Amino acid sequence: MTEPIDPHLRERADSGDRDAVDELIELAAERGDITELRRLADAGYSDAADELIQLAGETGDVAELRRLSDAGNTTATDQLIETASELGDLDELRRLAATGNTTAADQLTELDDH
Repeated sequence: MTEPIDPHLRERADSGDRDAVDELIELAAERGDITELRRLADAGYSDAADELIQLAGETGDVAELRRLSDAGNTTATDQLIETASELGDLDELRRLAATGNTTAADQLTELDDH
């Protein structure tokens, strides 16, 4: 079982200690701790968002990618299109294409051709 994250590290990070933030992001990414990465990403730490996107892509977490994409994260949108394509999630690609995302529309066309 994984040890819980040191509460003092989280306190230091929450008080703005950038070294503690970086350490917390790295630790959360290594552990696959989506909750901690989400908390840090929502606090505005782009490194945490990047790690969260990578983890969500690796695990096929379309809902998390959609949440980040809908909040305006273009990297999450790109990963969402890639993940939805890999999973054959045509509904998600259609949803993105309906919002004007040409990459999603192109993926739909490509998948329909197969």
